[in-house]
Amino acid sequence: MPLLRVDQVGLAYGHHILLEDASCQLFKGDRVCLVGRNGAGKSTFMKLAEGLIKPDSGTVWFRPGIKIARLEQELPSADDRTVLEVVSSGLANIQEMLNAFDKLSAGDMDEAALNKLSHIQHELEACDGWNIDQKINEIITRLSLPKEKKMSELSGGWRRRVSLGQALVSSPDILLLDEPTNHLDIQAIEWLENQLLDFNGAILFVTHDRSLVRRLATKIIELDRGTLRAFNCGYDSFLEEKAHLLEVEDQQNALFDKRLAQEEVWIRQGIKARRTRNEGRVRALKKLREERSDRREKTGTANINVEQSAISGKLVAELENATFTFANNCIFKNLNLKVIRGDKIGLIGPNGVGKTTLLKVLLGELAPTEGSIKLGTKLEVAYFDQMRSQLEDNKTIVDTVGQGRDSISINGKDRHIMSYLGDFLFSPERARTPLKALSGGERNRVQLACLFSQPANILVMDEPTNDLDVETLELLESVLVEFTGTLLLVSHDREFMDNVVTSTLVFNGHGRIDEYVGGYHDWLRQSGGFIDHEPVETSTPQHTVKEAAPAKTKKLSYKLQRELDELPNLIDKLEAEQEALHLESASADFYQQDQAVVSQKLEQLANMDKKLQRAYERWEELSED
Repeated sequence: MPLLRVDQVGLAYGHHILLEDASCQLFKGDRVCLVGRNGAGKSTFMKLAEGLIKPDSGTVWFRPGIKIARLEQELPSADDRTVLEVVSSGLANIQEMLNAFDKLSAGDMDEAALNKLSHIQHELEACDGWNIDQKINEIITRLSLPKEKKMSELSGGWRRRVSLGQALVSSPDILLLDEPTNHLDIQAIEWLENQLLDFNGAILFVTHDRSLVRRLATKIIELDRGTLRAFNCGYDSFLEEKAHLLEVEDQQNALFDKRLAQEEVWIRQGIKARRTRNEGRVRALKKLREERSDRREKTGTANINVEQSAISGKLVAELENATFTFANNCIFKNLNLKVIRGDKIGLIGPNGVGKTTLLKVLLGELAPTEGSIKLGTKLEVAYFDQMRSQLEDNKTIVDTVGQGRDSISINGKDRHIMSYLGDFLFSPERARTPLKALSGGERNRVQLACLFSQPANILVMDEPTNDLDVETLELLESVLVEFTGTLLLVSHDREFMDNVVTSTLVFNGHGRIDEYVGGYHDWLRQSGGFIDHEPVETSTPQHTVKEAAPAKTKKLSYKLQRELDELPNLIDKLEAEQEALHLESASADFYQQDQAVVSQKLEQLANMDKKLQRAYERWEELSED
């Protein structure tokens, strides 16, 4: 039996049809990626799947008693709530029933109160509400969350982990994800991937991250011009099938248009067409005209060209023994780096590690606190700002991009501003829309239009792929590959990085930045991953810390040295025991055991975490002596 069934659903906003006779089903274990162009209606379909809106026609059926949770696109607020409070809010409805039960139990018991108490008790038993604390603790343990910490103390990646815990604590049958990788660095994305692969319900998600789709999706559902089409395959097979379908569609449209043209020639012959015996043919022509007018054309593809300025000098920037320290935090130390004209460099590292700071140093906006920097000549920089600081909500698209100009010069050719905006898929009507009314993808296209209208031989792009549909993203890739100037790119999109950059700068922590040839997976293959990780706000540190021992500056005694030598084996043993306990607690029948056994195992797991923590701390203490 499906968890969710969409049957011949129709939905429109005014004259804009989002869904027409749309049908699909979602089963347990499905991991379905919903794909489609910006504005196709993906977010609307997600609202249908959550039951937040009703279709104009058709039906959306949910299996009785189904639980649906949504991982919000925006991160939870960095406020004073504790992690425990945020995760617990995922069971707010059960907590309300428990509070009502306690209140009724403490009051006078008349017949009405007894009936209400009985009803609440039945509801709590149906949803296993008596074990709410156990559910919350199990999720916090499973995701290694620091339950007593405040949200304001956590990084963006850790707040995403907390929001996942909030979604999973209700044990949902369906998990909805809308751009789950936004605001996350690469490490956090890979952690999220692994958690979602372990989820045993159904997942429906929207993302522009092609690496995530390839690893996660078992099915693809495409929303294209109001039509919903399911592909029971992975992403690469979907791309092949989609290309074939578009080719067949083009051939059919060409045959239809040829037949229509022939009939139009015939009707203009006059008297023959008006003969009684040809009235059926006239009616058929009218029907052909109606079919042609109703045909929904494929959405066009953005046409992006870069306004390239005169070439810069061969040297763009050179750092010699450069160190940058801010508020006692060392961003990089003794860095030697030379950027040559034509380099396409990607920056990889956790959020907050200092990637944007390094960009500003390379552009001469900040000076290193130690060492020296030499900047090249004839540098003209165009900067794509992740926070879109250039965009003013009350301005229209044409005012934002045109800046009062009627035309824009692109590589020596003048283009009318409306024609130029048409290259970025903005119609003249849409071009007069205020920015506050645009979707995230449209705002990104506005900024790309601003960026590429500036003469530049250096492009600096800070997370340019957020909210772009795949077609525009792939076009942007090809433009950057063909760009003859210098590119400095910060992106968490692993495939985008692989396809565009020629080398990577990796922030390995403690002020260390290493350079590698190639993109993200080339770095991964050469290095095996990050040497050191960002500070972890949880009781379970990353085991890779034992690979990153700083050089000892003081000789240890025989006893302490022996303790240090034995610690890696001890850590490996504790990690293996912890993994076994995690697997045991994640089994389907774990909580069907006696309550005392379950509590004992969870306590054992918590104690194991503490032992590992002490072992890591002792290892670091001895390594630094």
